[in-house]
Amino acid sequence: MGARAEFGPFRQEGWRRRAFPLELAPLSFRLPPMIPKTLQWTDDGLELLDQTLLPLEEQRLLCRTPEDVARAIKRLVVRGAPAIGVAAAYGVCLAAKNDPATVPEAIAVLSRSRPTAVNLFWALERMRRCYEKNGGDLERLVEEASFIEQEDAQRCRRIGEAGAALLPDSAVILTHCHAGALATAGEGTALSILYAAKRMGKSLRVFADETRPLLQGARITAWELDRAGIDVTLITDNMAAAVMRDFGVTSVIVGADRIALNGDTANKIGTYGLAVLANYHGIPFYVAAPLSTFDRTAADGSAIPIEERDPEEVRAPRGTRFASPDTKVYNPAFDVTPADLITALVTDAGVIAPNRGEISKLLDKEPTLVGVNRDI
Repeated sequence: MGARAEFGPFRQEGWRRRAFPLELAPLSFRLPPMIPKTLQWTDDGLELLDQTLLPLEEQRLLCRTPEDVARAIKRLVVRGAPAIGVAAAYGVCLAAKNDPATVPEAIAVLSRSRPTAVNLFWALERMRRCYEKNGGDLERLVEEASFIEQEDAQRCRRIGEAGAALLPDSAVILTHCHAGALATAGEGTALSILYAAKRMGKSLRVFADETRPLLQGARITAWELDRAGIDVTLITDNMAAAVMRDFGVTSVIVGADRIALNGDTANKIGTYGLAVLANYHGIPFYVAAPLSTFDRTAADGSAIPIEERDPEEVRAPRGTRFASPDTKVYNPAFDVTPADLITALVTDAGVIAPNRGEISKLLDKEPTLVGVNRDI
C-alpha cells in the first residue's frame, strides 16, 4: 500500500491501486510482478508514482492542473523520456478539463518542463493537433492521450522482443541510469529486453551503475530488477571498467532521451563514458528506444539541447552536503554518445545500424511520427 499526495497544500490519504482499463494495454502486455504503474489517469486527475521517494516509499502524487504535471516533470517525480511524454499528454487533458481555452498555454508550459527528452515534444505535438481538430473536447483529448500511453506499452514490448534475441543464453549485462517500467507506460526500453530474455528462459546477471548524481540506478533500476526477480548487482559508476574486464560483461544496454538522424544519442550523463569503455573492451553497446525518441529535426548530436540542472544536486545530493555552497559545479543531465560507438539501435520496429540511411528508412515507414516543434 502506498499513499497519495497532492500539489499545493500537502495531503496524504489512503490509496487503493486502480487497474488500467483493459483497452489501454494490449493483452500481451504485463508488468513484472510487484512493479507499480508509473502513472494513472483518474476522475480526480493524473496520479503519478513519486519516483523521488523510491526505494524507501511508494507514494502517489495527484496532479490536478497542467502546471502540477510540469512541476512533477521538472522535479523528476515522473521521469524517463516515454513516461514524460505520456504524462505531458494527460497534462493537456487537465487543462481541457479545467478550462478548454487554456490548452495552448498549457502545451507551452509543459514544453518548457525539460528540454532534452524528445518524447515530450512529440506527445505535445500530437495533443496540439488533436486540440486543433477537435477543440477542447475532453473526451477526444483523453482518447488521444490514452492512445499515446497504449502505443508506448506496445512499443516497449516490441523493443524487448527484438533486443532479447541479441543476447546469448547466458548473459552478463551492464546498464546505466533507469530505462525500465517506471520510465515508460510499459515494461521499459533497456529493461524490457531483460524481461523478454527472462521469459525466454535465458540466464541473466545484471550490473547496474548507481548513476550519479541523482542515483537513478541505485534507487530505481536495482529496486525494479530485484522486484522482477532478476539477479542484479549495484556498482558505483567508476567501477564499470573493472566490471567489464573482470566479470565477462556480454553487452551494455541503455535507453535514450533523444536520437539524432545520424544515430548520435543523448542519454543520462555517463553513457558516453560507458560507450568508450565498451568499445575498448570489445563489448556490444546497445541503445534501446522507441521511434518516438528519434528527432527528425536533429541532423546530429550537436543539435540536441542538453539540460543543465541545479548545482546543489552535486554539492548536496538528497540533502547531504559534500561540497561548500560556493563550489563551482558542472551538472549536465545528459551527454551525447557518437553513433560510431553504438553497436545497434534496438527499436520497436526492429534492430538497426546507427546510421542516417537506416534511420531514415525506418522513420519514413512510421506514419504516427511528427517533426519536433520546439516552439509549441
